[in-house]
Amino acid sequence: MPEGGSVSRRLLQLVMPVFPDKRMFRIHDSETDPDAPGGPLPPIGALVSASREQLWVGSLQEDIHVRLILEEWDGAPMIPDGWDDEGKARLYLRGMLTVSMGSAGTAVRELLLSGGVGYYEARVYARFRDVVPRLYAELIDRHDNPLSDDFQREKRKLGGIERYLVQLWRDS
Repeated sequence: MPEGGSVSRRLLQLVMPVFPDKRMFRIHDSETDPDAPGGPLPPIGALVSASREQLWVGSLQEDIHVRLILEEWDGAPMIPDGWDDEGKARLYLRGMLTVSMGSAGTAVRELLLSGGVGYYEARVYARFRDVVPRLYAELIDRHDNPLSDDFQREKRKLGGIERYLVQLWRDS
């Protein structure tokens, strides 16, 4: 750290399961309809796609829940180690955000942000995006009946392997 510099502090951390719908989940201003015209293009194969008030995070699968770590910081955090992919965006938020899973519902509704109204920088990191689709395909190949107890038990074990870290901080 440079002399006289300061270290950012994490103000909030939520860890939750999220179910990708159409291979994505959405983080957006709570007053924004993520399905309204003018939203970003789906992040097909990409990690992120963003518009002014929405951040869409792309998964490579839609059958297994992923683990989302959502953080708010008081300034730009240090870049974390051990993540496979990184994406960036700039969002305008009115002090609250929502995490939408499309047809699977809402993971978080109207989360109050300490930074209030304004522009936020966002960094998105992903780990094991390509692992879960491969493991799920292998699981399907091993079982004749996807409704069997064995298949469902093994499918549950895949939940949370794919991980995302979203760090937000107020743009000053």
